[in-house]
Amino acid sequence: MAKELLEVKSLNTYFYTQAGVVKAVNDVSFKINEGETVCIVGESGCGKSVTSMSILKLIPSPPGKIVSGEILFKGKDLLSLSEDELRKVRGNEISVIFQEPMTSLNPVFTIGYQISESLMLHKNLSEAEAKKASIEALKLVGIPRAESIFESYPHELSGGMRQRAMIAMAISCDPELLIADEPTTALDVTIQAQILDLMRDLKKKINTSIMLITHDLGVVAEMADYVVVMYAGKIVEEAPVRELFKNPLHPYTIGLLKSKPSINDEVDRLYSIPGQVPNPVGMPENCYFCERCEKAKDICSKKQPHLVQVNDVHKVACWLYEEGK
Repeated sequence: MAKELLEVKSLNTYFYTQAGVVKAVNDVSFKINEGETVCIVGESGCGKSVTSMSILKLIPSPPGKIVSGEILFKGKDLLSLSEDELRKVRGNEISVIFQEPMTSLNPVFTIGYQISESLMLHKNLSEAEAKKASIEALKLVGIPRAESIFESYPHELSGGMRQRAMIAMAISCDPELLIADEPTTALDVTIQAQILDLMRDLKKKINTSIMLITHDLGVVAEMADYVVVMYAGKIVEEAPVRELFKNPLHPYTIGLLKSKPSINDEVDRLYSIPGQVPNPVGMPENCYFCERCEKAKDICSKKQPHLVQVNDVHKVACWLYEEGK
């Protein structure tokens, strides 16, 4: 049995705006085991990134607030830690690869300085030791001329190189959990494949768990051990990756899979899920997907479905399924 590393329990993160309360993360629970890659998948605005930022209490306040829930990392609730205690966890035991490296890297410091800083802070290395370890991290992520890149500024690197530098920074302290927030979004297909290969290799080399946030089902199929599907701030389905692709249950997951182009099918028009995501302000107490769902029943517009276990490994929140059926 794999050992549990992270457990998110009934997490609620809200944003208080002039228009009203946005329940960006609404009663979300999931687990990540040691050495496992869990993909959080869903369309833009479904709460994937807010979930990841909540784990390290990086939600901007105001307007955001973690209202309730627990985030247990190795049995310790991260939400109960002080800012000083959290600083020892961030970048050391849990690292983040952000979506856009150009805005995440500080433009006035060299790449080497930014990697060395975390090593000196978390590992108590001297400047010379930190430089050596930083260059090793840059080499590990496949950056050529690592010594020269160490002295470079972010604007001097290409998008792919900056993303590799971000990954080098994230893995420099050998984290136990790596949170990757859409790490390949702004990259071309070739570089995207290289970054995914790199993350897979690093997972084996430093035995880290990965929480991968994406809306790309191709990335999910390639990287995930387990998949969590989110819609409008809630988890609607979760299962091991093979089970989810072979037997999707929730109409939203089925729609996501149908909208992925296939090399074997010739169609004039790609499938898209009808309708729009509901307004996140003042969401009603019904199934959030019911107005877009082809299989909606009367109960769907009246009551919120709960996440239920439909077999040993598969959970779904949908009125089409009852527990054990």
